[in-house]
Amino acid sequence: MALSAFDDKSRPPAPGDLAEVLGGALRPWDDLIANIEATYPPITQQWNFAGAKYGWSLRLKCKDRVVLYMTPQAGAFQLGLVLGEKAAQAAHEMDLPGSVLPLIDAAPRYAEGRGIRLPVVTGDDLAAVRALAALKMAKR
Repeated sequence: MALSAFDDKSRPPAPGDLAEVLGGALRPWDDLIANIEATYPPITQQWNFAGAKYGWSLRLKCKDRVVLYMTPQAGAFQLGLVLGEKAAQAAHEMDLPGSVLPLIDAAPRYAEGRGIRLPVVTGDDLAAVRALAALKMAKR
């Protein structure tokens, strides 16, 4: 089974299907998109099929830069983002939930940065996501 609840390459998720799969996580999904669009304009939304293992995910992009990836799952979604090394180090100066820093520290280091994934089930999970997006988008 794919990471995403949507694994049919021929069909990107339709809004009704997305609402059905996300259930209670639809509101945090919509709230996060609205927050990112308001904070880092202009934002474009781009559905991307990453293969049978991953399925469909939504990319939120500011010009040519991906701010974050949102992968719909049953009753939740997984948020992915890549932090550059300076942003990863700056995360240690922030008041993030205790589960987030170990994810950053354990993430493999690549030329483009450290890729991390966070589960989002409720709106309470969004504070850390917004903080990490701010780190990613900060000019350094």
